[in-house]
Amino acid sequence: MTATNVIAPNRTHPGKQPAFKAARVFYPLTCVILFALAIIGFGRFFVHGQAYPGREIAPPIKTLVIVHGIAMTLWMLILVVQPALIFRRKHRLHMAVGKFGAAIAAVIVVLGLMVGVRSAIVAPSEAIIWGFSPKQFMAVPLLSVLIFGAFIALGVYFRRKPAIHRNMMLLGTLSIMSAPISRIDMLNNIYVGGVWEQWFGPFFMTLILSAVLLLVRSALTRSIDRVFAVGVAFLIASSIFIMQIAPTRAWDVFASLLVP
Repeated sequence: MTATNVIAPNRTHPGKQPAFKAARVFYPLTCVILFALAIIGFGRFFVHGQAYPGREIAPPIKTLVIVHGIAMTLWMLILVVQPALIFRRKHRLHMAVGKFGAAIAAVIVVLGLMVGVRSAIVAPSEAIIWGFSPKQFMAVPLLSVLIFGAFIALGVYFRRKPAIHRNMMLLGTLSIMSAPISRIDMLNNIYVGGVWEQWFGPFFMTLILSAVLLLVRSALTRSIDRVFAVGVAFLIASSIFIMQIAPTRAWDVFASLLVP
C-alpha cells in the first residue's frame, strides 16, 4: 500500500479546540443576553401595556404597536433558539425554524416602517425625543429597521456559510437593540446630556455592547472575527449618520412626504 492510499484520520489541532468551543458557546450566550435586555427594556410594555416612560400607547396606533411587539418578541425567541439548535447539532430543525425566522424578519421591516411613520404622525408636534422633533426622530426607527433588514437578508443569502451567516443575524439584531436598551434608565443616565448623546443618541449603549462583544469574542477565540469587526464598525458609522442626517433640510423634505 502506497502513502497515497492511506487516509489520515480527521483530527482537530489541540490548540484550536478551546477556540472552537468558545465560538460555539459565544453566540448562544450572547443571544440570551440580548433577549434579557429586550425584556428589561420593554418591561413596561410586557407587564403594563405601556409605552416608555410609563405613558399610554396612543390609541390610533395601539394595535399596530402590539402586533409589532409580538413580531419582535418572536424574533428574539428565535434568536435564542437558533444558536441552541446548532449547539445541539439539530441542523435540520435549525433550517426549518430559519425559514419562519426569515418571514418574521420581513414582517418586522414592514411593521417597523409603519410604526415609525405612524408614531411621528400621532406624536404632539412640540414633543422632543432625544433632542429631535417627531419628524426628525423618525430617521432613527426607519433607517434602523432598514439596516436590520439588510443584515438579515445577507444572513439568509450566506446561510450555507456559517461564519458569515451567524454574524449577519447577530449584527442585524444589534442594529435594532437600541429600542429596548435606550429604555433602560440605569444605562441612559450614564451618558445622557453629554457629548456621547449628541453623537450617538439612543444608539450609544448598544454600540458599547457591540464593541464589548467583539472584544470578548476575540479574547475567547484568540483571533479577530473580521466580518463581525467590520459589521460593528458599520453600526458605529451608520449611527453617526442617522444622528447627523435627522436634523437636516434633506431629511425634513423626505419626512414631509410621509408625515403631513
